[in-house]
Amino acid sequence: MTPEDQEETQPLLRPPGGSAPRGRRVFLAAFAAALGPLSFGFALGYSSPAIPSLRRAAPPAPHLDEDAASWFGAIVTLGAAAGGVLGGWLLDRAGRKLSLVLCALPFVAGFAVITAAQNLWMLLGGRLLTGLACGIASLVAPVYISEIAYPEVRGLLGSCVQLMVVTGILLAYLAGWVLEWRWLAVLGCVAPSFMLLLMCFMPETPRFLLSQHKHQEAMAAMQFLWGYAQGWEEPPLGAQHQDFHVAQLRRPGVYKPFIIGISLMAFQQLSGVNAVMFYAETIFEEAKFKDSSLASVVVGVIQVLFTATAALIMDRAGRRLLLTLSGVVMVFSTSAFGAYFKLTEGGPSNSSHVDLPALISMEAADTNVGLAWLAVGSMCLFIAGFAVGWGPIPWLLMSEIFPLHVKGVATGVCVLTNWFMAFLVTKEFSSLMEVLRPYGAFWLASAFCIFGVLFTLACVPETKGKTLEQITAHFEGR
Repeated sequence: MTPEDQEETQPLLRPPGGSAPRGRRVFLAAFAAALGPLSFGFALGYSSPAIPSLRRAAPPAPHLDEDAASWFGAIVTLGAAAGGVLGGWLLDRAGRKLSLVLCALPFVAGFAVITAAQNLWMLLGGRLLTGLACGIASLVAPVYISEIAYPEVRGLLGSCVQLMVVTGILLAYLAGWVLEWRWLAVLGCVAPSFMLLLMCFMPETPRFLLSQHKHQEAMAAMQFLWGYAQGWEEPPLGAQHQDFHVAQLRRPGVYKPFIIGISLMAFQQLSGVNAVMFYAETIFEEAKFKDSSLASVVVGVIQVLFTATAALIMDRAGRRLLLTLSGVVMVFSTSAFGAYFKLTEGGPSNSSHVDLPALISMEAADTNVGLAWLAVGSMCLFIAGFAVGWGPIPWLLMSEIFPLHVKGVATGVCVLTNWFMAFLVTKEFSSLMEVLRPYGAFWLASAFCIFGVLFTLACVPETKGKTLEQITAHFEGR
């Protein structure tokens, strides 16, 4: 066994006498870090109320046409993809804490630019900056929380990352009812400002400090977080922090987590979650809701409730079980969605071009309210299923399964995969629906959900109750 292997598989941190830590300030540190995902969620949800507000705005406020509105919503994913790469570099160079502090700056700067925007380019520039911050936060916050948490609460705290994301989205929807786009952007500065303030008083993760052989700082961090300063082991002398090399992909402890992390991120986006969210207001209109914008709030509330449920049961039920149950629910709900569109499909057209809004309108024309409620039920079931498993768990596992010496690069690749797939699916879904029809597109999403369930059963290990070093040892076959 090499010194590097020893460092990754021995328990660097463990409670004295095998007892569970009793420190409660770990929850404060996790909350401070989770303000990053809250800001991330608010930035994602911002475009939904802001675009109609910008369209209503009188000159000299910027005006959004259809193409500009599309870029206003989508450019965040491009910034986030770049942020994932930057965040992976920062994670290993600057550390977990400083990376979170730094990611608050583009959040505040981006929303400030939007607040002061006088033209379209300022709006897009602000959105690009907030997207960059989203990518960094989506990578660094799960890693920071997983490394400060002890095994008994790591699932709970790790799931709070996704909980804060959906809470941020819901807050943006609710605030959008009463605030215009400029004041909504001002509100977006609040959470990252608080994160910047709180993280200044939080410690770096003990594992990162030990990997840098900063033992006194690690002991002080453990005392602050866990309430004791014993139970750490010094890494071997030859196990200094190393950069990632492609040759390391030959090791099972590296390539197996790589495959799992990238696959989970891809399956999460291929599940059809963005498509379901896209159709939320249309489905509520067909069910005769007087205010179809209520759909966004209903969807947000369901996400928050079921993500909170997942967080509470994560350390009891385990990751594999929740991923599997979540996937099965999503298979049935996307299949029902496809059946709904099939049942409401209009007659064949002689035109080779499919006008998607007209198509949906035509299909909805003869739909009775009862059938529309089938769609509402399927949508709510899908969102609940996604929130319980495939929403939070890929991010949680990403923070758990990689060894310390490759974590920056590996998590960066995973985040880049997630955001690239999100951009690709969002951008091409309309084209896919033209080719396969709406029911075919949703049935294809159902097939990807099936593949996700099978992949989980075949390849994803259970990490419940294990230290991060034990998880690494599992992949190494020891």
